[in-house]
Amino acid sequence: MRKSKTKAAPAARYTPFVEWSETDQCYIGRCPELFFGGVHGADRAAVYAELCEVIDEWIEILQTDGKALPEVLAGKDYSGKFVLRVEPATHKLLALRARAEGDSLNSYCVKKLTAA
Repeated sequence: MRKSKTKAAPAARYTPFVEWSETDQCYIGRCPELFFGGVHGADRAAVYAELCEVIDEWIEILQTDGKALPEVLAGKDYSGKFVLRVEPATHKLLALRARAEGDSLNSYCVKKLTAA
């Protein structure tokens, strides 16, 4: 089977996502690789479609202005490790809360980060 030599459009390389916001009581669409903020609305599919249009427009603006496109994160490999620096008192409090829940500090922080 031959691989296609067709190159994907720049917008297709970025990661749009739409999620429900309890705070705003609407769907919010974002593409954090390209811009902060996003689009919002009551219909998930409509928000996604509008988000894709904004991504295309944003890329066109950057290219027209001669600016480099931001790094694409979709294909990037992650090790699963990162260092987080906190105040010693925060470190102690997190360790105590983890112990109180019967978790390791790592497991406790992963649960909290995943829920955020």
